[in-house]
Amino acid sequence: MEDYFRNKQGLCFLLFFCVTNVLCVSIHYSVPEEKKIGSLVANVLKDLKLGVGELSARRPQLVSETSKQYFRLDIHSGNLLISDKIDREALCGHTEPCLLVSQIVLQNPLKIYSVEIKVEDVNDNAPKFFKNVFQFEIPENVPSNTRFHLEYARDEDLGENSIQNYTLSPNEHFHLGVENNTDGSKYVTLILEKALDREKENHLGLTLTAVDGGVPQRTGTIQINVNVLDINDNFPEFTQSEYKAILKENCPRDTLVSRVEARDLDFGSNAQITYSFYQITEEIQSLFHLNEITGEITVLGEIDYEKETNYEMTIKAIDGGGLSGHCKVLVEVGDMNDNAPEVSVISINSPLPEDSPLETLVVLFSIKDQDSGDNGKALCSVDMNLPFVLKVTTNSFYQLVIQSPLDREKFAEYNITITAIDRGSPRLTSTRIVNVQISDVNDNPPVFEKSFFEMRVQENNIPGLLIGSVQAVDLDTEQNAKLSYSLIPGNIGGGPVASYISINSETGNMYALRSLDYEKIKDFKVTVKATDSGTLPLSSNVVVHVVITDENDNTPFFLYPLQNSTSPCNELLPKIADAGYLITKVVAVDGDSGQNSWLSYELLKATDPGLFSIGAQNGEVKTRRPLTEKDTSKQRLIIAVRDNGVPPQTSTAMINILLVDGFSDPYLKVVDVRQQEPEDEGTLTMYLVICLASVSFVFLLCIVSFVGIKMCKKDHGSSFIVAPPHFPPAIPENCTDSQSGSLSRNYQYDVCLTNGSLSSEFRFLRPLIPVFSMADPNIAVNHNISSVSQDHPECLDDNNASEQVRN
Repeated sequence: MEDYFRNKQGLCFLLFFCVTNVLCVSIHYSVPEEKKIGSLVANVLKDLKLGVGELSARRPQLVSETSKQYFRLDIHSGNLLISDKIDREALCGHTEPCLLVSQIVLQNPLKIYSVEIKVEDVNDNAPKFFKNVFQFEIPENVPSNTRFHLEYARDEDLGENSIQNYTLSPNEHFHLGVENNTDGSKYVTLILEKALDREKENHLGLTLTAVDGGVPQRTGTIQINVNVLDINDNFPEFTQSEYKAILKENCPRDTLVSRVEARDLDFGSNAQITYSFYQITEEIQSLFHLNEITGEITVLGEIDYEKETNYEMTIKAIDGGGLSGHCKVLVEVGDMNDNAPEVSVISINSPLPEDSPLETLVVLFSIKDQDSGDNGKALCSVDMNLPFVLKVTTNSFYQLVIQSPLDREKFAEYNITITAIDRGSPRLTSTRIVNVQISDVNDNPPVFEKSFFEMRVQENNIPGLLIGSVQAVDLDTEQNAKLSYSLIPGNIGGGPVASYISINSETGNMYALRSLDYEKIKDFKVTVKATDSGTLPLSSNVVVHVVITDENDNTPFFLYPLQNSTSPCNELLPKIADAGYLITKVVAVDGDSGQNSWLSYELLKATDPGLFSIGAQNGEVKTRRPLTEKDTSKQRLIIAVRDNGVPPQTSTAMINILLVDGFSDPYLKVVDVRQQEPEDEGTLTMYLVICLASVSFVFLLCIVSFVGIKMCKKDHGSSFIVAPPHFPPAIPENCTDSQSGSLSRNYQYDVCLTNGSLSSEFRFLRPLIPVFSMADPNIAVNHNISSVSQDHPECLDDNNASEQVRN
């Protein structure tokens, strides 16, 4: 404990000494905004007064004062590069200058440089107006040089890149006035240059354009709509100064005699014209009526040719401003056949069943005319395109019969117009409309809204949950259109449909009768039957596809390390490993699917949290920094895996990591971390010295034995046959990874596993073959293997086989 505090005090003193000697120097650069990622800002070597090799040796770090890192420093070349998109408007708005401040920290000795990078504006924003369109309503009598203020545009850029001018689309009535405000901005007015005339042009469409001064130049436009308001400066004028009309005697009331029309070039109330009689007799006023809005002259009283043959009247038109105009109307009365035929209905067969046979009688009627001669003879007709035909009988009787099949679903009723025309001059016409109702029969089966229904339900649902609804329609009416729904028997997952799904016979709502499990059944199909209530019921079927959606109800499960094992998961880590050294890989699975099975790994707890890291997606456990002598030789990691469901499910696993000097020490053994008591650093060093001495002794013994055997072979060379040495296959030198922390030369190792351990838990590693020249045929290889087997028999399995690992 005293050594710990003593080391801590020394570290604090060293840190204080370093900080007091820190020298802060400011460096200034500039960079345009919106520059591509990876672009060069500047080379800092000259400003730092360092060479290329010196910069990497000083272990520089670029520290930004903002939350986002916009730049990165290449420690090999000294280039300061852009690492993220820079938007000056988002960073500083209209503040000038826009500075990004960072520090370059050099170590050994510590020195800090302040780097101020000015972000220069580029013309990347076009002018924008606050509105999409300007609306103006201007009376046509507004004098020239009248000004109308317009709203200004805004440009996020600064200086020359901001708005420099406004332009107006060419027109003969307006021009643009642009003036400067006290703050340097511009305001715009629309100036009337030529007087407006609504009767010539009642609407003007103009385009206002804001132009900035950047390169390339950008513009913003807005539409200006000018509606010209009317004033009363035009008199009403009739289309004709004199109207002539011919009117037959005995014409019915409200018969249209003529229609006068006056027009006013003004607009709105100034163009609203009312009509009235002007200086007429009481007789004319009692016989005719003038509609003051439409100008229609209709018959008000009885017109008799024998009393008066013509009439003359004056019509006055007045607009909303009091201006008026006049015209004359001449009405000539002519003699005519003044009795029209009459249609008398005798019987109607209504309602008529839609399955009635052809030639069925629908309507029986007769036609009478009070006139005589040709004026009393009438012709009868009915509307075309009807399923009925007109037949003539004796004594002026007519019958209407069915000529084509009826369909109530297409036409539920028919309004039959019977027209009678006499042969007088002019001919008189009378009409009679007869309504025939069509009654329904059950001739249409139910029709579902869709040919195929799909419903979704989440697993682990509550029994009785509404999962959807099917709807069918029947073109018939009343009882023939009343539907009931049912399920057609079938099987789902080995059980009857009725045990999974039920349906409301009246509404078509479908309910889940049991809690569904996505892992057992993902979807199923049922058939729904809709039946109407007709005398002879009709039915239709539809298939309903029920899809069970996954719920995050399964926790992740570790495949490695397997947490239900009684033996702990132990991994070896050489102390010479660099940062990024791959120690092991954690593998987990999730019983759910889709997003619920997306897994992410997290280092939940560690003996030294700053030493290890884990890949969030791949589960690879790596070192974050090189190991030091102060790192504890036994490390314990607790790793959590979390799925992407809502709510997320989590599982944890534990890995023990033992820091070793190297994989080549034959006396190094992995001990169960749970059973091993903490040791101090001096004891561990003593063990390592003893192991090193033992290895050296065994190696010297092997050399002496090898020399002795060689000498014996020289004396008895004729009595023995020397077998060629057996070497492992050559390994290409380029198979090693210089960045993964592996050895730079080729080695072959004997791997010994502990009892009950997984394949990744090494007992110890030792080289099978010393690093000798491969060309020497006199080197005996099997001697080392046999010595290892004698010294450590526990390293061999039942088959006396060893796993060979190449790094």
